[in-house]
Amino acid sequence: MAAVKDAVPPPANDVVAARARLTEVLVRTGAEDRAALSELYALTSAKLFGICLRICGERQAAEDVLHEVYLTIWKRAGAYEPGRASPITWLATIARNRAIDWVRAQTVRRAAPLEAAELIADDRPLASEMMIAADGTKHLHLCLESLDEAPRIAIRTAFFDGVTYAELAERQGVPLGTMKSWVRRGLMRLKECLDRDG
Repeated sequence: MAAVKDAVPPPANDVVAARARLTEVLVRTGAEDRAALSELYALTSAKLFGICLRICGERQAAEDVLHEVYLTIWKRAGAYEPGRASPITWLATIARNRAIDWVRAQTVRRAAPLEAAELIADDRPLASEMMIAADGTKHLHLCLESLDEAPRIAIRTAFFDGVTYAELAERQGVPLGTMKSWVRRGLMRLKECLDRDG
């Protein structure tokens, strides 16, 4: 998997063109253009499936969740505002939220304790690393790295691994309010960095 981490990001003009194309297709999807939805699926399904698989942990569940993700995108694409978020961030947020919803529903149904195999650390690359490499968002990565360690880890874990603030607080041994404050301040600094350098 070193190839993913060591991959050279595409030239900036390729990234800008890809983002513009994805934005245009997403806006057309919002206008209920079925051909645009099909193209959007072709452009993004691998990335969004990776997010679903990472959070759900089961291929079949990830496929089911991905189906729900594109139904949600079809219904909500008209509300997408290009100036507020990059298209892949907007789409990834929907995928993350649908996958977290699925995990929470399973947690309610599951009465048996976790099996030991489920507690073993997963050495696969983080979804965040794959998205950064695939989307060429070196700038976002640099801004994330500029954050203090606690908020950087909290933001990555919450937004890319589907961990709730309460779970993060418990893992770090801090009050829930402290964790929310770390994430809120970290996101504000991240936005400042992206706005300043973007």
